[in-house]
Amino acid sequence: MPWKEPGKGDKDPWKSGGQQPPDLEEIFGNVSKRLQSLFGGGGRGSSSDGGEGSGSGVGGAFSLVLLLVVFWIGWDSVHVIDEAEQGVVLRFGKYSRTLNPGINFTLPRPFETLAKVNVNNVRVAEDRGHMLTEDENLVEFIYKVQYRIKNAQNFLFKVREPETTLRQAAESALRESVGTNSLDAILEGTARTKVRIETQRVLQETLDLYEAGLQVTEFNLVDVNVPMQVREAYSDVIRAREDRERFIEEARVHANSVIPGARGTAARIEQEAAGYKASTIALAEGEASRFAQVLEQYSLAPAVTRNRMYLETMEGIFARNKKVFLDVDSSGNILYLPLDGAVDGGDPARMMPPIKTPVGVDSKDGKPDSRSTGREGRR
Repeated sequence: MPWKEPGKGDKDPWKSGGQQPPDLEEIFGNVSKRLQSLFGGGGRGSSSDGGEGSGSGVGGAFSLVLLLVVFWIGWDSVHVIDEAEQGVVLRFGKYSRTLNPGINFTLPRPFETLAKVNVNNVRVAEDRGHMLTEDENLVEFIYKVQYRIKNAQNFLFKVREPETTLRQAAESALRESVGTNSLDAILEGTARTKVRIETQRVLQETLDLYEAGLQVTEFNLVDVNVPMQVREAYSDVIRAREDRERFIEEARVHANSVIPGARGTAARIEQEAAGYKASTIALAEGEASRFAQVLEQYSLAPAVTRNRMYLETMEGIFARNKKVFLDVDSSGNILYLPLDGAVDGGDPARMMPPIKTPVGVDSKDGKPDSRSTGREGRR
């Protein structure tokens, strides 16, 4: 307000115009008098007798204490529990009951105490660890567990340190799941979902067995990698694996190019072998048939057949020989050299002189000639 107001003169707002603030003793005295009047001690308080004044003072103090006790009982016995909370009541330090959300009543302390626990809040625990895979490789995991309190009583009294128990149980469950999978499957992601689901299941079973009062809502693998100490060695392993895959692919391509050719060659050889077999069998059958026919003719005319076979054999021999000896009765042995045929590449059999038929054999049918009497006369 302004210092100068019409009709009020000059006033300092920071000063009360000579009025002093109320004394604390006076305030407490007024409160005491009011309490005494409420509990029936106000008339005696105004008496001039000293004994009655002291009695009224004791009664006022007792009334004040009683009022404070009533206020304390009302304040400590009525509790409002939120919707996301549960109230755990302890009677002389022992579990008594669990209170649901709403207005609840308990005995005042020290008879009963109330502990409120938030059961809807989702909590997070994050940790890391080094574990061995199925193929005895070391892998580092960074994992995160999301959980909430399922049972307030078990959370407070069954396990001494629920969060520590949760971390240890999560690491144990993860080790069990990782130990049944290979490192490649975990790093490539093919088995990561399986590991996560299996770990969450085993972790929840373990917490239920411990009666920890916790509910796992989600288990996530934040990071999965090999430790820094062995990362270089693992990189060499990866490069070797890639080289192996490359060599296998090159071998597969080479096999795809060679195998069809080999199969074609094998089929061709089989066909040639089948043709050779058929031709050999046919030739053998023909030779056998020819021999049978010759045998039949030989049985009819042995001499003629022998002579004919001799002539055919000699014809074949002379056809391949460049030197021919002729046995002629009139001139003896004559050496016939077909030099022109050898030089020109001609067939010597074409240039051979006719062979003289032995005396006493007909040149047409191979039978003995009855007209030749010269040799017969010598016999």
